[in-house]
Amino acid sequence: MSKLSRAAATSQTLSLVAMEEASRLGLREADLEHLLLALVVSDQPAGIALRSTGITLADARTAVESLHSEQLASLGISTGLPDAGRIVFHETGGYEWTRRASDLIGRAAGRGRAGDAAAVLRELLAEPSGLVTDLLERLGTTPQQVLAELARVEAEPRPRQARPRAPGVATGSAETFVPASVDEVWALVSAPGRVPEWYPSIASVETTGSGEETTWAARTSTTDSSGKPVRVRPDRLRCQVELVDSSPRTRVRWRFVYPDAAVRRPVVVEIALAPTAGGTQVSVVQTWVRSTGWRAVVAAPLRPLQRVLLWLAVFQTGSAISRAFRQPHLPSDRDSASYPQE
Repeated sequence: MSKLSRAAATSQTLSLVAMEEASRLGLREADLEHLLLALVVSDQPAGIALRSTGITLADARTAVESLHSEQLASLGISTGLPDAGRIVFHETGGYEWTRRASDLIGRAAGRGRAGDAAAVLRELLAEPSGLVTDLLERLGTTPQQVLAELARVEAEPRPRQARPRAPGVATGSAETFVPASVDEVWALVSAPGRVPEWYPSIASVETTGSGEETTWAARTSTTDSSGKPVRVRPDRLRCQVELVDSSPRTRVRWRFVYPDAAVRRPVVVEIALAPTAGGTQVSVVQTWVRSTGWRAVVAAPLRPLQRVLLWLAVFQTGSAISRAFRQPHLPSDRDSASYPQE
């Protein structure tokens, strides 16, 4: 991955999570503290380093909320902030970075810097306001300890699995960290009735509860996350969801087909789980069959755009899995002691 692509992917990932976290607090601007929360759940070495110091998302959220309350009290405001609620970023609009947070992310992608989450974390730790230092002290650590842990994590080899490219098939992959145990994540991604919670284009799946099915009828979403109608082709309203294979608590593979489409090009989504410090590392791989014949010739110049769209698709799936466990009603959001440790 080029530096430009890495910086763009990092910015997209951190921006989404930070603004989701800001939306829990009723805010429309994401600032440095929300950037720290996004880094805590990053799948990159920056997130691993923060979690290796013992920081959990639940504890980091508590530290941020405590800091906000103290800041208001210092101004003579005793009413306090409303309790944190659900993530409503996808149902609302008008979110943006504060100027200092935006400038910081820009510096992390500047000359001589990698543009990844580690570069963002280093800039955040060097930020002169003292806000992040204060938060880290509340969490029982210091910028120096985090930097030392980051250096250790970056020095460790990170295995990469090369996936063979099959002719006529497009493949995209993404990694994400989920602040929940493998058992909790498995319960989500292996249940047909819960597919709509992590696969954005599916609105509902019809299940009988017999436990013997491997194929289910589903309906495609006709509204976006904010409730606004979206245009869906008539031949895409029905979908067939098939469980291709699974290995309990390790891997599951789903196949999505539109039975009414004149040309059926199935989409296969494979989700792999592995325990890691503070939760679960989730790998999402999505494949679909490319067009053939004259359609393939016409589509060839659009391959770069197709790769971007494919990455966005797997990114959205991974983000939805993570977001499901960052909503306040889930036990994983309250009980950090249940997380497996490396």
